[in-house]
Amino acid sequence: MDKNLVVKDLEAVRSQSPLVQSITNYVVMNNTANALLAIGASPIMAHAVEEMQEMATICQSLVINIGTLSPRWIEGMLLAGKTAKAAGHPVILDPVGAGATSYRTQTCFKIIEECQPDIIRGNGSEIMALVNSDIKSKGVDSSESSSSAVESAKILAKRYNCVVTISGEIDYATDGEQVIEIHGGSPMMAKVTGLGCTASALVGAFAVVNRNYLQAAASAMQVMAVAGELAAAKSRGTGSMQMNFLDELYNLSANDIIK
Repeated sequence: MDKNLVVKDLEAVRSQSPLVQSITNYVVMNNTANALLAIGASPIMAHAVEEMQEMATICQSLVINIGTLSPRWIEGMLLAGKTAKAAGHPVILDPVGAGATSYRTQTCFKIIEECQPDIIRGNGSEIMALVNSDIKSKGVDSSESSSSAVESAKILAKRYNCVVTISGEIDYATDGEQVIEIHGGSPMMAKVTGLGCTASALVGAFAVVNRNYLQAAASAMQVMAVAGELAAAKSRGTGSMQMNFLDELYNLSANDIIK
């Protein structure tokens, strides 16, 4: 992992302030919007079908997160995804809870087939469930380690010509051939709801400034890891962790990443 490339990508996000549309779940809307602002990007949290074509054209990237599904939301996701793709904007899919229910898993496949996401980011069991239907996730939590999902991620990336990113104790990003490992972070991050969704949102911002989507995804995950590690060091628990994480994103320096 070239830390200088991470720094370059972070500086580009802060200077360009990419406009990121997130069709995301009720649980994390505030968290992910604030994280995008903290890192220097600009969020739009829109999901109404009636404005999807206009919104997906205006925004520079689209993050689709299936955390709280409903038929109307799925309709909006598909319309936004196809519009963004046609406009040449990066599309990121967060397959929250894939493998937990057939509804979630089939929705993911429908989005993948119709919207052709450039990057898929999930935890170990979510990624494995998109390759092997026998894999079951623990609700929206992972029942598999990130390292055990690497081969599935490579298969998924090759099958759909995209980049796949896995979150876990070690994060991974792959295009089906290359695999980048991202180290750092803190176990406390898994105890704060929405940090995985936040990672997907940041990937959406980094994919605007670096069209090498493998590097963009890896840079976003490295920024997450560094900010999480720094935040955990000064947090007494998960409540302060959430607050400190946003502060560390906002104050993150090139020196922090290099160190």
